[in-house]
Amino acid sequence: MPVWCCRCSLAGHFRNYSDTETEGEIFNSLVQYFGDNLGQKVKAMPLVEETSLLEDSSVTLPVVIIGNGPSGICLSYMLSGYRPYLSSEAIHPNTILHSKLEEARHLSIVDQDLEYLSEGLEGRSSNPVAVLFDTLLHPDADFGYDYPSVLHWKLEQHHYIPHLVLGKGPPGGAWHNMEGSMLTISFGNWMELPGLKFKDWVSSKRRNLKGDRVMPEEIARYYKHYVKVMGLQKNFRENTYITSVSRLYRDHQDDDDGQDGSISTQHLQIEKSKFVKRNWEIRGYQRIADGSHIPFCLFAENVALATGTLDSPAHLEIEGEDFPFVFHSMPEFGAAISKGKLRGKVDPVLIVGSGLTAADAVLCAYNNNIPVIHVFRRRVTDPGLIFKQLPKKLYPEYHKVYHMMCTQSYSVDSSLLSDYTSFPEHHVLSFKSDMKCILQSLSGLKKIFKLSAAVVLIGSHPNLSFLKEQGCYLGHNSSQPITCKNNPVEIDAYTYECVKEANLFALGPLVGDNFVRFLKGGALGVTRCLATRQKKKHFFVERGGGDGIA
Repeated sequence: MPVWCCRCSLAGHFRNYSDTETEGEIFNSLVQYFGDNLGQKVKAMPLVEETSLLEDSSVTLPVVIIGNGPSGICLSYMLSGYRPYLSSEAIHPNTILHSKLEEARHLSIVDQDLEYLSEGLEGRSSNPVAVLFDTLLHPDADFGYDYPSVLHWKLEQHHYIPHLVLGKGPPGGAWHNMEGSMLTISFGNWMELPGLKFKDWVSSKRRNLKGDRVMPEEIARYYKHYVKVMGLQKNFRENTYITSVSRLYRDHQDDDDGQDGSISTQHLQIEKSKFVKRNWEIRGYQRIADGSHIPFCLFAENVALATGTLDSPAHLEIEGEDFPFVFHSMPEFGAAISKGKLRGKVDPVLIVGSGLTAADAVLCAYNNNIPVIHVFRRRVTDPGLIFKQLPKKLYPEYHKVYHMMCTQSYSVDSSLLSDYTSFPEHHVLSFKSDMKCILQSLSGLKKIFKLSAAVVLIGSHPNLSFLKEQGCYLGHNSSQPITCKNNPVEIDAYTYECVKEANLFALGPLVGDNFVRFLKGGALGVTRCLATRQKKKHFFVERGGGDGIA
């Protein structure tokens, strides 16, 4: 079934995008983006169903977003024309910030100076726009207050920027794959996206609300519902897998004759100065109901990476780690428990890691009466431990784990405790085929334990195999893989554009924002950057500087 039922060629470089709007609406949004003189070139635009497949396109999209988790959803929301304004009755508890907001009350936050607004703010993100947007949506949340947002949202359709959001599964991303037996890390309202209160949605789905903690599957359903109720479905394509994202190079002369301008790598290396970087080419395939794969090729002026970092669990890279009793994710471990594989086992489960996912595994085993050996490299007093950043009242179960880490540690004078024993400042040397592991302390002391299973939860890496060098060149340290904590993508602090690649943006865990409450700032930064460039393009068109087509 074809996706685009017509083709058009605009200045030799314009390529189709799919949408479910009427022809007039599509025409208007494109004219808004590219300038009124484009109207003479558009004869007809495509009409497609929301469930249509992707297909090779002949029009360049302004934006393609890779990843349909909360980062991608929020960016789509703002690119669709939703704009945040200071509410008329709102008073922000930060008096300095409030006075700044009052100076331009008539402007949306997207149209204001984000660097000026962010100045002096502090929070749990290293990205200043993330801290700014979080304090506007959840004022003083880290102090335990539940103040309402100082923002209200307006849909301004003339700000719509055409885009597609590509994801492997339904909207919500990795939330659809998370183990359902554990509570989420954040308050439910911290998981919400702009314009739809999570509490209002969840209260309509279940009768009894106990506290502010919710299950991952509820969060996943909320995100999927959000896309529908906000009218964003036309921008989303599911079951898509990206195989390559690469730059197109064009000869300067091609700007005049509209020829394809594709050149060989060898030619590029010889005379690179004669060519200019143009748009992005996104290739991949879409999996359909019968399991077959339909390849596609899209073109975009800008690409936003919103993939998250849960694609590839990190490994210890030690002997025996590939034995079947060694798991590397909570879903694997949870499935083993739910299938009864660990029921009645006397030998403990080894859990490796000191983050929240490892704590989830500890709680999961503890609540199922499975004894735990908990191994981690850090001291329990290490100020970098995530538990020290979480208020005790809001996260009692994680502080329960931290208390056990501190008070139930192993000593040479005692044996393993019946339910839980921690091994601070230890690491795993190897796993053996007889389901034993060898642990080593900082002093070099080795211990051997028989296990019923092992769960290695030491972080994960994003799958950026579709980029050159696996995306490593985008990080602060280009010789290392991209990781959320140690080597995030290096971005401009206020636009989220990659420092080492123009017109490529990154947001969410890729830039160090693991919490949903902070990744929304990335959508604000990207939207402001693209909206500003759109205005400049319109100015260029109005002054007669060209047709405004990249």
